[in-house]
Amino acid sequence: MRRIEPSEILELATYERARLRLREQVIALKRRRRVTLGPEISLLFENRATVLFQIQELLRAERLVDPAAVRAEIDSYNRLLPGPGELAATLFVEIADVAHMTPAQARSAVERYRGIDRDALWLHIGGARLPAVFEDAAAPEQRVAAVRYPRFLVPEAVGQALGDERQEACVELDHPACHARVRLAPEARAELMADLARP
Repeated sequence: MRRIEPSEILELATYERARLRLREQVIALKRRRRVTLGPEISLLFENRATVLFQIQELLRAERLVDPAAVRAEIDSYNRLLPGPGELAATLFVEIADVAHMTPAQARSAVERYRGIDRDALWLHIGGARLPAVFEDAAAPEQRVAAVRYPRFLVPEAVGQALGDERQEACVELDHPACHARVRLAPEARAELMADLARP
């Protein structure tokens, strides 16, 4: 998927004027691209629009205008985009009422998902079972992050099965803290097919 360039970033004042409209568009897009795997786990398949919005929001929040700083953020966020033959996602561990927990309680709630980046998450398309690959896989002694970045390597023939509604397409999570197998809605399948088709 083509990387985001600085020329695509709106100046802060221009973005502020367009923000509500863009936000509504991205919320609708994310709704099609999000898979809820349990009360505390969701997976959002990223594309250029979702990543560009994240960059714009960060630049707005931090009031960043220095070209070097903006470029650094773009480079960082571009790592979320899928490469050829890939689907890329953000995996969220979202603990309810975390604001009412002590720091130790919040850490403990997230720690229940230790190992979620090791042989626990798959994408099923047709008869293929594609494991999630986490570039940021945590060492066993490290704390669990509430946001992780899995990728799925999708062979071309497997990706084509997304267009056939008779073929299974689902996300599976098999972890002691959460077991789920969620079918991809037709609009999600269409989104992922478009991702795989983009150079």
